[in-house]
Amino acid sequence: MTAAMESKSKFRPNPEIKLMDQVREVLRYHHYAYRTEKTYCQWIRRFIFFFGGQTHPRDLDTTCIERFLSDLAVNGEVSVSTQRQALNALVFLYDKVLNINLDGKIQHIRSKKKIKLPTVLGKQEIRQFFRHIDGIHALMAKLLYGSGLRLMEGVRLRVKDIDFDRKRIHILGKGDKWRTTILPNLIASELLSQVERVKALHQYDLEEGFGEVYIPAALARKYKNAAKEIQWQYVFPSKKRSVDPRSGCSRRHHVMESGLQKAVKRAAQKARIDKRVTCHTLRHSFATSMLEDGINIRVLQELMGHSDVKTTELYTHVMDKDISRISSPLEDLGL
Repeated sequence: MTAAMESKSKFRPNPEIKLMDQVREVLRYHHYAYRTEKTYCQWIRRFIFFFGGQTHPRDLDTTCIERFLSDLAVNGEVSVSTQRQALNALVFLYDKVLNINLDGKIQHIRSKKKIKLPTVLGKQEIRQFFRHIDGIHALMAKLLYGSGLRLMEGVRLRVKDIDFDRKRIHILGKGDKWRTTILPNLIASELLSQVERVKALHQYDLEEGFGEVYIPAALARKYKNAAKEIQWQYVFPSKKRSVDPRSGCSRRHHVMESGLQKAVKRAAQKARIDKRVTCHTLRHSFATSMLEDGINIRVLQELMGHSDVKTTELYTHVMDKDISRISSPLEDLGL
């Protein structure tokens, strides 16, 4: 272990401040995403209040963690990923903040993994859906459906991520893994116009003395002016600048994902689609449509950013297999 790594692993928060402030201090020291910070803090608070809200976590041992996680599975009926998220938050608390080693493996009742088939829209439903959504939300929805993006991948898209010449989009997805997907010809010009609007807005911000956008801390240290360069600007910026709660800098962040979520829900209702339609439904529909068009499942796995092909194979259960073309073996008997 290098001296820098050793120093980082031994970082301890200011013991004079409140526990949740200590948690935030350590999270920010290790450059956790703001979204992760909020999630971890919520789980830690929930853990504390599970035991009355008056007992400090250092006085709650491994058995208490097991009780909390087991309750999530048995009474809360949370998913496997949700329970794992809670466990990760508590391990972070004890290891990084309280400097307490959790002896042995935590033996809790685990949530059961339920195989849930994705909700998808057929081609006609998709046509109906897009007749009832417009403006910037329509462009964002077309990206989710046309390129197979996750909600936050679309919201966080930056100017540099779009390759108009090769019709490609480079995505930083789950686990900070990069992948490349397709840029549909149908929206290329519309997306290019959006980038031009972003450039004009960015120039305005620069003239006002702003123009900085959030970039990863390591990159900001290496390239001092990168945060003000156009390639790092968000393709879908917010209408107003806001103050970053961690750094105190006034920046133009990306749009809130809730706006697109509401627009998608409204469009589905107006289109009279009797399914639970979310932004993720558009991504599911992209995958299913690609399979129906004959794409190799391994290629689809790459486009979707799935680490395991079994995840991609779920779409084979909901794709249209055109059963009308299949004849029963009974037909061949000539009875």
